[in-house]
Amino acid sequence: MSRTLPGRVGVAAALAAGVLVTSGAVTATAATTTSDTTNPVERARVDAVPTPRLSWTACGDLQCAKVSLPRDYDKPRAQSVEVALTRVPARNQARKLGTLFLNPGGPGQSGTEFTARFLQWAGPEITERFDLVGFDPRGVNQSTTTHCFPTEKQQTRALEPLAMLFPVIAQEEVAYTGATDALGHACSTRGKQVVGSVSTAEVARDLDVLRRAVGDEKLTYLGFSYGTYLGQVYANMFPDRVRAVAVDGVIDPTAWVGSDATRSIPVSMRLRSAEGSSKALKTSLALCAKAGDACPLANPQADFDRVAAKLRAKHLVVDDPDGQFTLTYQQFVATVLYSLYSEAGVGEIPGLVAMVDSMQASGPSAAPAIQLSKAYRKTAQDVKEKAKKGGKGPLPYDNQLEVVPAIMCTDSRNPGSSDAWRALAATADARAPYFGRHWLWGSAACAEDTWTVKDEDAYAGPFTRTTSAPVLVVGNHYDPATNYESAVAASRLLPNSTLVSSNNWGHTAYGVSACATAAIDRYLLTGTTTSRSITCSDGQQPFQR
Repeated sequence: MSRTLPGRVGVAAALAAGVLVTSGAVTATAATTTSDTTNPVERARVDAVPTPRLSWTACGDLQCAKVSLPRDYDKPRAQSVEVALTRVPARNQARKLGTLFLNPGGPGQSGTEFTARFLQWAGPEITERFDLVGFDPRGVNQSTTTHCFPTEKQQTRALEPLAMLFPVIAQEEVAYTGATDALGHACSTRGKQVVGSVSTAEVARDLDVLRRAVGDEKLTYLGFSYGTYLGQVYANMFPDRVRAVAVDGVIDPTAWVGSDATRSIPVSMRLRSAEGSSKALKTSLALCAKAGDACPLANPQADFDRVAAKLRAKHLVVDDPDGQFTLTYQQFVATVLYSLYSEAGVGEIPGLVAMVDSMQASGPSAAPAIQLSKAYRKTAQDVKEKAKKGGKGPLPYDNQLEVVPAIMCTDSRNPGSSDAWRALAATADARAPYFGRHWLWGSAACAEDTWTVKDEDAYAGPFTRTTSAPVLVVGNHYDPATNYESAVAASRLLPNSTLVSSNNWGHTAYGVSACATAAIDRYLLTGTTTSRSITCSDGQQPFQR
């Protein structure tokens, strides 16, 4: 789950990625609220770390820095980790309010790369009055990363079955769980030193030290998708150090962490992302059916079901001058999902269905098939090359397949054996057609009999602390990755919070809904809100001419 760009994911990009690989005036309220205080143990742990000096250097259009922070905050003078940052200075330094820290989600997305992309959405007052700072959380990109396998070649060999994206039949499940078990074992043995220190709580501690390093008394933060969990953890660990924390595309923190009562359900199922995906697809197909000539499908839901069923029974093999390309059922589902990630991409789904249906009926040698094949090959190569690079050059070891489970599994409670994922697969798909398996299997490495590495200082709650300033919680009704109900749940947990509900499409609302964007910007500038809830109804309906 990560923040992506407006108009952001095309069909080919989604096929190649195939992974979980972003009106109401806001002025003033809650000024007299008495906040909870930071736990004395936590305060002593973090405040004992000397304020680091950030030495910013030019790196392209940005400024870059790296800082050493304790790997274990209980032992601040022992081993350290490096955390990489990028900055865009406020355009008006004389009127600067402070630093706005950014996190695009993932977990595992690069914050250092996100800083420049954020400029595409940020309003003029935001860029004028805040230094914008993105950072790679420990474990990610240019910061200290995980290294669970001795070599990348051994990693590739062990994790090759994960290329199927998610298993459907029993034979695929055996191969897939063999790979996730190998990943869990490798990260819990060879990789445990770093993996055991990349929990979200450790990143929240890093964030508090970085807040001090930039000279801010309290934190100003905007996080998307998984970044909303980081924001909530910070707000609950350091409730009296919040100036403004806005979270958009929200994770329910109690579902992420789990409990003894819910640990038999994998974290990826507890989050109910699949239900959000199915709701978005079903609604978009229903709107297409009402759109007349603007929809290329005669019977959108029935046509989609037929094409998916045929792909599930038999992959589509495309011949083109560059060789064969196979479109699998799993790739089709992933493509549809990541089209739903974009408010623009929703409209691509009927065309994709029609194209695949035509190829299935007439033979996959027509021009559309070749076009799809070429686009897939190019994007797959682009994604492969991008995964090898960070903001400042090639990475020595590609940990892309390790970093999501390293954070997710270390944070959360899960079933003991990967057998639980196999047992729940049919139920997951029945509960959320097409997307149940896709989301469920994303956490299979977290089986606790293989993922044995833990962080004794991970945060498990409570998530009900009263913060020194209100927290802004933003959810949209058609988010395919972070279910809108999670935003409602998170807002109910936080006593001093405002819920912004948007009817826009895509994953997250900022930069998509003008209403939600304005509400977030005003809140970040003032640190206050007018009410407990704001409703935004300016979302564009798909398939309207």
